[in-house]
Amino acid sequence: MTPGRAGWITGAAAAALVAAGAITYAGAGDDGGGRVPSAGSADAGFARDMAVHHQQAVEMSYLVRDRTDDEEVRRLAYDIAQTQANQRGMMIGWLDLWGLPKVSSDPPMTWMGMGDVPSAGEGSLMPGMATDAEMEKLAGLGGRQAEVYYLQLMTDHHKGGVHMAEGCARRCTVGVEKRLAQGMAQSQESEIRLMTDLLAKRGAKPRP
Repeated sequence: MTPGRAGWITGAAAAALVAAGAITYAGAGDDGGGRVPSAGSADAGFARDMAVHHQQAVEMSYLVRDRTDDEEVRRLAYDIAQTQANQRGMMIGWLDLWGLPKVSSDPPMTWMGMGDVPSAGEGSLMPGMATDAEMEKLAGLGGRQAEVYYLQLMTDHHKGGVHMAEGCARRCTVGVEKRLAQGMAQSQESEIRLMTDLLAKRGAKPRP
């Protein structure tokens, strides 16, 4: 996955989001006492994998905002980018708070169990993630074509995200992370419905 120029959160913004993760964790009453997860736990695996998953959504959303003047799509893309950048910062903050590495030698989705992982697709790291070729194609489109392709890619992305979030809701043990995962699943399912409507307005449908 090649980082987009606008997608990366750097410098003071990144530090603020990481700090927000630790604050949210402590503020919710999960201070880690007796519940600091291990590096191989579902809690750590979800935080690591979903941070990567979210990063691509941020990149994709900034790509389409630069390629269309449609206010509905631009507003949706902005909301997705801001929400997922914030959540990504929280998850990285939790890994810092737990003293756990942000990368693992295990393949992505190991925390969900090999038999529980749907096909991620050729060149894709995790369920729903776009391949490098798909990201390059999006970057080369404009106007209505960019809108439709973004909405289709992001629908797939959200479906994969919901699968992962539901996995954390079942497997994670840290309360604040389970609640975040449950909220992710609900909000992304709502956005899938919205994107289906936006595609219909453009004479298109989600990809099979």
